[in-house]
Amino acid sequence: MSRPVVVIVGRQNVGKSTLFNRITGGRKAIVKDEPGVTRDRIYGEAVWEGRSFVVIDTGGFFTGTDDEILAGVTRHALMGIDEADVVIQLFDSKDGLTPADLELASLVRKCNKAVLWVVNKIDNLKAEQRMADFYHIGGTVLGVSAEGGLGFDELMDEVISRFKPGSHSDSTTSELPKIAIVGRPNVGKSTLVNTLLGKEKMLVSPVSGTTRDSVDSICTYYGKKYVLIDTAGIRKKPNVVEDLERFSVVRAIRSIERADVVVFLIDATEGIVEQDKKIVSLIDRSGKGLILCINKWDAVDSPDESYRQFMDSVEHHFAFAYYAPMLTISGLMKKRITKIFPLVGEIVRERKKRITTGVLNRYVETLNKQLPAYKGKQTKVFYISQVAVEPPQFAVFLNYPEAIKDNHMRYIEKLIRQGYPFNGTPIRVYIKKRNR
Repeated sequence: MSRPVVVIVGRQNVGKSTLFNRITGGRKAIVKDEPGVTRDRIYGEAVWEGRSFVVIDTGGFFTGTDDEILAGVTRHALMGIDEADVVIQLFDSKDGLTPADLELASLVRKCNKAVLWVVNKIDNLKAEQRMADFYHIGGTVLGVSAEGGLGFDELMDEVISRFKPGSHSDSTTSELPKIAIVGRPNVGKSTLVNTLLGKEKMLVSPVSGTTRDSVDSICTYYGKKYVLIDTAGIRKKPNVVEDLERFSVVRAIRSIERADVVVFLIDATEGIVEQDKKIVSLIDRSGKGLILCINKWDAVDSPDESYRQFMDSVEHHFAFAYYAPMLTISGLMKKRITKIFPLVGEIVRERKKRITTGVLNRYVETLNKQLPAYKGKQTKVFYISQVAVEPPQFAVFLNYPEAIKDNHMRYIEKLIRQGYPFNGTPIRVYIKKRNR
């Protein structure tokens, strides 16, 4: 059976993300003393008393708003309730029981889920006295300090006691291929994730920078599962003016580090800009698999001519990532997006591929004919060996490493790729000194 799911809901700024981080044991949700920081549903894994379960952090519950994004946040919170087995409605002890709290509680009751009413910011005796304000909501009311940890153990014991018998699994996402969806703000990352998932998982809005967190989702394609990581858009440094935006950039970079393959989105209506080059360079240096996706292709006039122009532009701007395949897609119109998964599977296999030393040594003679002399002496390669995978890494052992320049490194890489293309993944070549 699948693992139980616990969702945390409540008004904005009651401490949901702080509690989420304490339960999952990490700083995954962005925490800041500002209403509405969490916008999407954030998923995490947790274990308590040997029981493994999934935790969902949601955006704040807003009432009576005409704001498109805030209404979307509320909708996502309700969708999180629908996914859950246990619902934690969190209250702020300092605010008392508000009409918005009661409105959300009424909606929670109608969902027929196991519910825990939890009052946050109970960190001293005076705060405990405020618990009385919440008792008439009915049922068990627990006090906790999400930040300080007071009452946390009791809360977690109550949570797992409400799991259905047998609702656990040893399955894990750690072995699934991880795909990070990366790009500048508003290139269509969340739209692509929603289309791949077939449901509205991410909050989508034309407002630039809607996604602030990196959100993991499980996607299945022809029976094979993948983890999709939708990242906050990476902005140019001068535009990262708030510490919250800066934290989102760090989160996006960490998502790249966690991924096996990065799908980098480029806006077809804007073309490749300098910031795109910097981000792709970051992905390349991280050693991750890479797919270049030209998104919003449905909005392009003269597709054939545009494709030729993009190919030239990719070759010019991303010459260092010549190994990366390119797709033209439309996340909105669902055009060619399913081609991503077979490519990801191929790249994951390529990243794990090993070449025996015997096969690699077939290149030794060719290399020795091309390498320059060093101080009048012959530069000689003795042997080549693959030393690591993900990404593939090779050590070239020779007598004069000082003779090898960047152009020789590129030549060695291309020589290896002639027999083994390693499509979609960078490879690393290291020069090692060895005396005969």
